[in-house]
Amino acid sequence: MSKPGGLNSWVMIPKPSPQARLRLFCFPYSGGGASVFYPWARLLPPEVEVCAVQLPGREGRLMEPPISDLMVLVDRFHDALLPYFDRPFAFFGHSNGGLMVFELARRLRREGREGPVHLYVGGRPAPQLRLEEEMIHALPHAEFLDTLRRFKGTPDEILANEEIMQLISPTLRADFSLGETYAYREEPPLDIPISAYGGRTDEEVEEEQVAAWRVQTTGAFRLVMFPGDHFFLNGDREAVLAELSRELRADLLRPGAARV
Repeated sequence: MSKPGGLNSWVMIPKPSPQARLRLFCFPYSGGGASVFYPWARLLPPEVEVCAVQLPGREGRLMEPPISDLMVLVDRFHDALLPYFDRPFAFFGHSNGGLMVFELARRLRREGREGPVHLYVGGRPAPQLRLEEEMIHALPHAEFLDTLRRFKGTPDEILANEEIMQLISPTLRADFSLGETYAYREEPPLDIPISAYGGRTDEEVEEEQVAAWRVQTTGAFRLVMFPGDHFFLNGDREAVLAELSRELRADLLRPGAARV
């Protein structure tokens, strides 16, 4: 796994490509790590370099304290990822990762910097929606475990291992807090394409909530629904990457992708 130039521990590039014309920064869902996106590097167009974002508190950064405030995390992203924005790039974020890419794109715009040529969000209600969210991050331990079982994002053997759960629970709670404590602030819509992906059997996020991302851009908008549940990017990976590849090839033809 490569960290170009040893710049930082935030970006893992499973298949470095100095000749790549576009970088795709991939931001994980709650509890997920950069490794979720490693296989994508072999399956997306060769002109695209996959940059998997690694948050503190997981995988190779397991012993680092996790961050529970989304805007604090965006500030850290901003500082850590700027060196990688030296060529055209796009963002993909799943679940809470969708909020991360949205707020990072707005942060870059506020500063007058070059932003992503495309925003891809998956399995996340549009940020402007008022959600009656359960404060999962603050639940007592037993109820927290029950909730994780309901979401089906954590293997049963992990949930049954008390020692492992004591180790990873702070990170999981921090990840839930990112979305549950997020406060949307009104700003003009972005002027870049947004593609919103959803799962038809997702019991947590409704299709209408995914479609509501439409108001966050003055550019092109696409809603794509896959057969799977909240983790369709894993269960429907072949279909997701086929769709994403098609869109990324179109991104490579956009004027913003011409700069190298």
